[in-house]
Amino acid sequence: MSFNNSEFEFFSLMIPHHQEAIDTAQRVLEASDRPELRRFAETIITVQTAEIKQMQTWLGEWYPGQQTNLTYTPMMGDLSQLTGDALDRTFLEGMIMHHREAVMMAHHLVNHGLVQHQAVLPFAQTIANTQRQEIFQMQTWLQDWFGVTPIPCAR
Repeated sequence: MSFNNSEFEFFSLMIPHHQEAIDTAQRVLEASDRPELRRFAETIITVQTAEIKQMQTWLGEWYPGQQTNLTYTPMMGDLSQLTGDALDRTFLEGMIMHHREAVMMAHHLVNHGLVQHQAVLPFAQTIANTQRQEIFQMQTWLQDWFGVTPIPCAR
């Protein structure tokens, strides 16, 4: 679990976290047989690419020249050899945990008074709200497609 102790650290950790989600969603977009899951992957790619660009812009404006020496530890496994149900289920189970960490990171930033720039508050809240909604959708698919009842996520 990665916890940010500042707005700068939040950006520095969330950017690679989002990039991992984008990379994983790209595999699902290319290989899943389920149209709804491919559309979901497209949404992850579109939304999180835009969020990365926003965070990179803010890093450049507010923290020019600062280098991060934070290490991001990937959470998602290698999906490159998976197909069909194995791909879809592994993606859903992994992405639920991945999204939960992003929700916790955003809540930590907001709830511990780490926001330094007002624009970041609604940005972090949107990440948390969007990813929480996506968790519920992924849990529904796990239940419907695989009969898996995942651990509930607090609303």
